[in-house]
Amino acid sequence: MAEVIDQPRPVRAGEELDVAVLDSYLKQHIPGLTGTLELTQFPGGASNLTYQLKYDDRELVLRRPPFGTKAKSAHDMGRECRVMSALHGHYPVPEVLVFCQDDSIMGCDFYVMEKVTGIIPRKEMPKGLEFTEEQTRQMCSNVLQKLLELHSLDYKALGLEQLGKGEGYVKRQVEGWSHRYRKARTPDVPDFEDVMVWLDKHQPADVKTCLIHNDFRLDNVILNPDDPVQIIGVLDWEMCTLGDPLMDLGSSLAYWIQADDDPVSQALRIQPSHLPGMMTRDQIVEWYCQHAGLKIQSFDFYLVYGLFRLAGIVQQIYYRYYHGQTQDKRFAVFNQMVIQLEQRCQTIVQAALQKQHNQQSESVSEPVL
Repeated sequence: MAEVIDQPRPVRAGEELDVAVLDSYLKQHIPGLTGTLELTQFPGGASNLTYQLKYDDRELVLRRPPFGTKAKSAHDMGRECRVMSALHGHYPVPEVLVFCQDDSIMGCDFYVMEKVTGIIPRKEMPKGLEFTEEQTRQMCSNVLQKLLELHSLDYKALGLEQLGKGEGYVKRQVEGWSHRYRKARTPDVPDFEDVMVWLDKHQPADVKTCLIHNDFRLDNVILNPDDPVQIIGVLDWEMCTLGDPLMDLGSSLAYWIQADDDPVSQALRIQPSHLPGMMTRDQIVEWYCQHAGLKIQSFDFYLVYGLFRLAGIVQQIYYRYYHGQTQDKRFAVFNQMVIQLEQRCQTIVQAALQKQHNQQSESVSEPVL
């Protein structure tokens, strides 16, 4: 099974770290490190960067913000550490070993954690890992169960009651992402104004306040190498906050490209959500609401929100590339992703408006008895 375990690669150009300075710092702050530090980088990650640190008999993981100008409130390493430290022992997260705020080490805050060795389901499942449809469905259900478990945690008992503002989350997110998108827009992407107006007019009330991940995807979970349908770790906590669980689910489903989606969407897929046995978006919503005890008339708002929010995240990254703040060539086509996300939003919005129009027409045409 070793061949399917997630492996790091050589560090990408422009994202190198000073190995000598880092090694000296780590050996002062983490007892027992011996040997020469070998630095590699994990693939993926358009936001915070993730590196493997290999010593004689120990492998660690380092997380740091991206190089270049960053969004004002994004990439808070201290926040991510605080969340993971509170969750450790109550939820499957790696143990944080050291948090560094000394800019002389690499010019930014960063932290180092224990490595959880396992399988990460990225765009394609690793070669050599063959799931049956039943196993795929079970893995999918187990991932959703972990999301539900997160939403069920007592965040006050964990000491995380100050993590977010709580009630009013839906309204704050619609307003906040509208502002951020307008600020990050470049001339080669849509303005999303129709979508933002629709979201503003169709805001539901918060269903409850709970701990939400805000980036819960297949490629942010770690599968057990000995039983790959089981989840042994959840990663990437930089956007964790207190909010509405359906907004969290909508954000997750923005990434969920299923087998019958159009070819353009398929080309933008970043996780293996298309495999035979995976639930569809509708099935995921049905599963979640049933197990969470929630009843909703429509998921349209949450899905449009998730797609628009993803467009905002992608556009903030593309803005950095467009203005020469990063040289990462992966970001060169991110404007095309934003265009596709706008089209998906428009499809859902127009269908919802048509449905509303039809319902109103049927109501007016009913005979008065």
